[in-house]
Amino acid sequence: MVGTCTLFILKYNTCKHTHHMNEQPEATILSQEKFEEINKELKHLETSRRTEVAKSLEYARSLGDLSENAEYQDARELQASVEERIHRLRDIMKNSKVMIDNNKKDVVGFGSIVSICREGEQELHLYTIVGSEEADMRERKLSHISPLGSALIGKKKNEVFTFETPNGRQTYTVKKIT
Repeated sequence: MVGTCTLFILKYNTCKHTHHMNEQPEATILSQEKFEEINKELKHLETSRRTEVAKSLEYARSLGDLSENAEYQDARELQASVEERIHRLRDIMKNSKVMIDNNKKDVVGFGSIVSICREGEQELHLYTIVGSEEADMRERKLSHISPLGSALIGKKKNEVFTFETPNGRQTYTVKKIT
């Protein structure tokens, strides 16, 4: 009976982003390119990287007393890190939906490259609308679920839109969609 309760608690605690245990997690939106990148990383971790970690763990074991063996502890932490990343990537792959880039060039959608201008300024800001897993502001890749990204979805060229930020309401104009 205790084993069953423990299993239930573990299953309950691993249900993330849901309110009820029977709900499915929300799908992660990915481009085909990102899906393939994640798949490639997963295969590398499951094959080459696991083998490398196993060899370093075996070497560290051969050094003797495990309780005072820093190399062994480091190898165990690396193994845990690799296994955690594998688990995370498998979850993403299992719960992802590959979106085809928006073919319409007159409406902002997934995969669109958008130039926008803030009200009262001349400087253009260029963003690519992507899924949350690929969002990276250094590369000007904007998540479709971010405040700005979700405000842009469905907008047309020359359309003015406003959205909320921590610093208050911001107004922009869509200048170009490619």
